[in-house]
Parts: sequence; C-alpha cells; structure tokens
Amino acid sequence: MKEAFLAAFNTGAVHTVLHAAKVSSPFWIPMLFVMIAFDVWLTWKRREWIKTQGSVLLEIRLPREMTKSPAAMELFLSNLYNSAAGSLINVYIKGQVRVWYSLELVSIDGNVHFFLWCHKGLRNRTEAQLYAQFPNVEVHEVADYSLGVERNPEKLTFGWFSNFIPTKAEAYPIKTYIDYGLDKNPDEEFKIDPIVSVLEFLGSLKRGEQVWIQILIRAHAKEGLKLGRIFVKPDWKGGVEKEIKEILKKGLLKPAEDKTLDSTKHLSQGQRDVIVAIERNAGKTAFDTMIRATYFAEKEAFNPTNIGGLIGSISQFGSPSLNGFRPQGNIASEYPWQDPFGRDRKESELKYLEAYKRRAFFERPFKNYKSKPFVMSVEELATIYHFPGEVAATPTLSRIPSKKAEAPSNLPI
Repeated sequence: MKEAFLAAFNTGAVHTVLHAAKVSSPFWIPMLFVMIAFDVWLTWKRREWIKTQGSVLLEIRLPREMTKSPAAMELFLSNLYNSAAGSLINVYIKGQVRVWYSLELVSIDGNVHFFLWCHKGLRNRTEAQLYAQFPNVEVHEVADYSLGVERNPEKLTFGWFSNFIPTKAEAYPIKTYIDYGLDKNPDEEFKIDPIVSVLEFLGSLKRGEQVWIQILIRAHAKEGLKLGRIFVKPDWKGGVEKEIKEILKKGLLKPAEDKTLDSTKHLSQGQRDVIVAIERNAGKTAFDTMIRATYFAEKEAFNPTNIGGLIGSISQFGSPSLNGFRPQGNIASEYPWQDPFGRDRKESELKYLEAYKRRAFFERPFKNYKSKPFVMSVEELATIYHFPGEVAATPTLSRIPSKKAEAPSNLPI
C-alpha cells in the first residue's frame, strides 16, 4: 500500500502541479492573505454593527376572544420582510447585514408565553404591524427570560437541546393552516388547529421545568454582492422547479396507454395535490429559517418523558406526503464512551445557551451552528406560530381579562 501511494505521488502530473503552484506563488499567496484579511475585517465589522443595534424582547398577551385566523399572522410576517442590507458602503465598510427576528414559544413552570425578539430600531415598526393585524393584543417589553439561566449541573439538568430540520427538501411545504381550513374562520368548536397540541404540551409542564422554542427568521433572497457574496447564490425557486420536475418524471415513468408527453395525465391524485401545494407555497413570501428547542429542569423536577413530548409537539406539524420536522442531533453523545468525562456535553450546553441568548445563527460566531437554514414561506411560519382562538383552552396561557374598546367620541373634555 505504501509503495503504491509513493508511486502515485511521484507521477509527472503531481510534480507538474507542485511546480506550477511554486512558480505562481508570488501571485496567489498575496491574494490568499488579502482574502483572509478581508474576511476577518468583514466579520469584525458585522459583529460590531450587530452589537450597536441592541435588541428588545416583546411579550404578546392575547385577549380571551381571538377571532383572527392565522392569515393575519401571515400578513404580519409578510410585512416584516426586508431582504436589503443597504449600499455597498454599508455592507462592506459598516458591516450591515440583513435583519432577523425571533419568534418564541416558551413555557416556564407551565406558564405559556408568546415572545418576539428584534433589534431595537425595529421595535416601533414591529409593534405597529402587530397592532394593525391584532388590535386587541397587548405588547409589552419584558426582561429576557433566557439571560438568568446559566449552566449549573448541581441545580439544572439540560435534558435536551437541538435544532429541527425538514424531513424532505425545503421545496415541499408542511401541512399548513389552509389545509386545516383555518383560513375560512370556522366556528371554534369545528376548528382543528395544530398549534393547540404545542400549547397543551407547554402548559402541562410542572414547577421547575422549562421548554424554549425559538424560530429565527431572515428574509430569503438571491444573494449577490450586496448581500456579502462574491459568487451569486440563487434563491430557492430553482429547487422548487427541480422537485416538480421529479414528480412529473415519475408520472411519465408509469405505464399508461397514453404515451404523450403530458405527464400530468399519468399522475395520481396525491401527486397532483403535492404539486399544487408546492406551487402555492412557492408563490408566497419566504424566509430563511432555523428552529431550535430545549427542555431543562431543576434536578428534582426533571422528567425525561417531556423530551419526547417536545419532539412530538413539533413533529406533529408534518405530513407523510409533504414535509415535516425532525431533530438534528442532541447535546448528549449517543454512547457513554464517546464522551466519558462529559467535556463535549459541557461545551455543547454552553454554546447552545449562548447562541440561544444571542438569537444567533445567521452570522458569526454562531453562523449555521449545528445545522443550516432552510426556507419556509409565511404560510408555513404562520402555521407553527400564530395566536389561537378559544379552541386553545390551555389554562396557563396568559389572556387579557377583557376586550379593549375605544372611548366614546362624545366624552366631555
């Protein structure tokens, strides 16, 4: 084996390549240093820009009567879309990046909360859009619940911390609120709202237990020079077309008396429905997305069955013929001998906590941490994060006691 390797290495082709690299080194070595220096500069400026933006955590408190369908949340999310990062000067000199948001569902001691995180400069616009679609909610700036949590093995057990990724190509949508008929605003007793299962699970936690679900979103777009890329990265529409062609190809491969190239004649009804769902989804505003979640508890309150409950509550958005979610990895090693001293687990817990607290994923130092972003339409996002009506009877979901009403116009001054 050694002789074969040396023989292969001593071929003329290898020597030619090495000689060419040596001769051209006065050109490519300085270029390499310039590229490294530029990358370090850009990373530093971006981190500096992000730091100067600050952040705010908003809690959305719901009224007892929520009559809006998830379509209102879809419209709200569409209004948050902003794919611009600014001029070339802003991008490469000031370090400006595309803004992102964090949609969060949190249970602390069984009390369920809806949170929305954004940069401080986006607060007024975000609140205005929320009130425009949901005039009866209350929006309050609150202290960040995550900042007070530190890794402390003597008191806390981090049972599970992971990212969720799609089960299929991102071109396939999940089963959305439209598929459940929620866009038609049915009476509460006839509603089938998938988010209710999530809320019921979150509300079932006991004192000392916490579950955090974080959905980070950033406007999806074709990435070029103005988004910090020298080489263009296309948007997801090419992948959508590819998946549709694959389905049509399967239709053509089926034996049929009609041998024309009209593959739609050979498709099953299920395949037709999938194509309709893909095309409808592709026509919506889209966001780069990342979903991460954790379950942890005080040592005496820790219940390992809640790990399965958390995974199941998110996985239930899936559909066998369309798309769904599955966890990617965990903080714990699969076998004890892979991490006998617990060092990898400790490092993972610290990094996951830090990434969560920063709402960091799209930019360094936690860029694509543990997974890659995937594309979701506003229709899909509004399915997994929206404000439920009375069909959600979770007693620990905080509701505003009374419905707001404007003061009469004829009050004396």
